[in-house]
Amino acid sequence: MTTLKMARRALLGSAIATLGFASPMFADGHQVLDEIHFIVPGGAGGGWDGTARGTGEALTEAGLVGSATYENMSGGGGGVAIGYMIENAASLENTLMVNSTPIVIRSLTGVFPHNFRDLTLVAGTIGDYAAIVVSKDSPINSMDDLLAAFDADPAGTPIGGGSVPGGMDHLVAAMAMEAAGRDALAVNYIAYDAGGTAMAALLSGEIAALSTGFSEAADLSNAGEVKIIGVTSDDRVPAVPDAMTMTMKEQGINTSFVNWRGFFGAPGLSDEKTAQYQDAIAKMYDTPEWEAVRARNGWVNIHNPGDDFRSFLENQEKVIGDLMKKLGFL
Repeated sequence: MTTLKMARRALLGSAIATLGFASPMFADGHQVLDEIHFIVPGGAGGGWDGTARGTGEALTEAGLVGSATYENMSGGGGGVAIGYMIENAASLENTLMVNSTPIVIRSLTGVFPHNFRDLTLVAGTIGDYAAIVVSKDSPINSMDDLLAAFDADPAGTPIGGGSVPGGMDHLVAAMAMEAAGRDALAVNYIAYDAGGTAMAALLSGEIAALSTGFSEAADLSNAGEVKIIGVTSDDRVPAVPDAMTMTMKEQGINTSFVNWRGFFGAPGLSDEKTAQYQDAIAKMYDTPEWEAVRARNGWVNIHNPGDDFRSFLENQEKVIGDLMKKLGFL
């Protein structure tokens, strides 16, 4: 059984208060930060983009942050944005970069020379299940149908994703195929630079199926543009109530996976600023504005601030590294 699970960490609670740092709170004690600039390491429409914009929406509408801005910085499988954060660290006190499991995968595979230890770890924030989806007009209606097409013609059944070969979307597709008793290395994986581009390829018929984040598929599924044929959750996700959101396990494929997403500061970010970011994120979980964003996207609340985040990432680095060796990616 291939399972990558994450447990909710305890909220930051009073830990930040004990640090004794001053913060730019208003007299009512509500606003924590004047502004946040979010760096998104991929294009518009992908999971990173949605996470940054959804988090910024909740923080600003709840009044915890005065304003939020966003900058998409694609390239190098996320390496361009990481390099930017490192090279411009001195001027990025007001900047957070969103990232997720790929920062672990891509450093393991050498796609870029940096890893999470080269940045300031602020907090893990959410989890997003993975999904396999097909276009609304596809003759494929279940994982069994996809497996039948794959068995008949592996090369002619391409599966796309918004990450590099050997990246997370590729890994999820390979995990599902291996759990279904197929040769994971026979998957004809086609990589796209961002989730939005990959989804467009699916809708145009360029690929037979798409491995993607569940939240990215949810809106298009609810709009009737795609069919979700398998989800890597243990239980069905209520964000998409359609019967087509069957889990892999329900279909006899014994695998589950949830992708964390979280935020990093530039290296050398001051303790005071780091604590303010962590404080704002911790308070965000108790707001109705966040719950609206979370429910809309089908995210799981996973809060790993500071040292908890580091411990989690170090553990995931080992688990994923072992899995990728087993599948032949390392």
